[in-house]
Amino acid sequence: MRRSWVCAVLCAGMLLAVSCRQDVIVWPSESEKAGEAVSGPIAGFYLLNEGNMGSNKCTLDFYDYASATYTRNVYGNANPDVVKELGDVGNDLQVYGSRLWAVINCSNKVEVMDAGTARRLGQIEIPNCRYLAFDGPYAYVTSYAGPVQIDDNYKQRGYVARIDTATLQVVDTCLVGYQPDGIAILDGYAYIANSGGYMVNNYERTVSVVDLATMSEVRRIPVAVNLHLAVADRFGQLWVSSRGDYYDAPASLYWIDRPGSLAAVNELRSPAGNHVAASAMALCGDSLYIVGSEFSYVTYETVMTFGIVNVRTHELVCQNFITDGTDSKIRKPYSVAVNPDNGQIMVADARDYVNPGRLYCFSPDGVRLWDVRTGDIPAHFAFVRRR
Repeated sequence: MRRSWVCAVLCAGMLLAVSCRQDVIVWPSESEKAGEAVSGPIAGFYLLNEGNMGSNKCTLDFYDYASATYTRNVYGNANPDVVKELGDVGNDLQVYGSRLWAVINCSNKVEVMDAGTARRLGQIEIPNCRYLAFDGPYAYVTSYAGPVQIDDNYKQRGYVARIDTATLQVVDTCLVGYQPDGIAILDGYAYIANSGGYMVNNYERTVSVVDLATMSEVRRIPVAVNLHLAVADRFGQLWVSSRGDYYDAPASLYWIDRPGSLAAVNELRSPAGNHVAASAMALCGDSLYIVGSEFSYVTYETVMTFGIVNVRTHELVCQNFITDGTDSKIRKPYSVAVNPDNGQIMVADARDYVNPGRLYCFSPDGVRLWDVRTGDIPAHFAFVRRR
């Protein structure tokens, strides 16, 4: 990525906005300087802003390390011919090869773009899609399958869709639990965190194990209620987060040893023995960075987390990686990412969930380097390497 990329997209979008969209308003990209220019193998990163459900305000931002420029809403100007732009609720974002994949939950689609320009290459229709993972020539996407509907007796099980990354076609599916969320792939198996998130008084509490050779669910691993994210580390372990039930069961984090055979489920605790909430996780080397914003209907309090877990020793080695007091300005830590080249830490703040959020960049030792305004509910990061 170069600064010329940002300028080209901005100019093209402004010129085409009226001619291609007619009565549909296209908000032009906005750019601002943020921090200092950084060299290295990472060109920059995308940030997918979820947008509040029903508002059709999912947007895509980009940070260019070479020019230290943060640009908001690059998708709209790269794709002026796409009506309604990205759509409703961005739920996941990843780069795979030369392509950028975005899961747009309530628009029931996976958007596939060129990672260098954010220009749309195609889309895959998947109902109520949630998270994705890749393995060889395939992408795997979790789907709630049914409509957005709170119901303790929800009837529709979710599934995992296998997508051919060359043709962008769904070539197979596998039924799993209710409202499956995070997915991780390890040694030929997909591990899916079943939430049962619509079944408020009857949450799911298992991880589905799917054999990718046969695309069949081969077992369930009981863990905890309302599971959310799944991350596999280099030691063959699976890290799974639970949102809890917001009353008696607290949000918590687990690691599963030997998930492919006789799984041993262990809960991570703080040195003081407390539960550890992980609303978002980012693995960098042997360090699992976590942020959390746990709310309780019992106390009506929100407990925030900014921690680092050593996945080799299973210890919470840092209970607050922000060392300069900036954490006091963050209202709702919603996502975290770590530049694998220079160790800089990104923390996205959703603030009040209905207005623009804030992105903070910290040095590896937890000192704020810069911060910028984002779209609504900044949530998912994807780093792009130089070509």
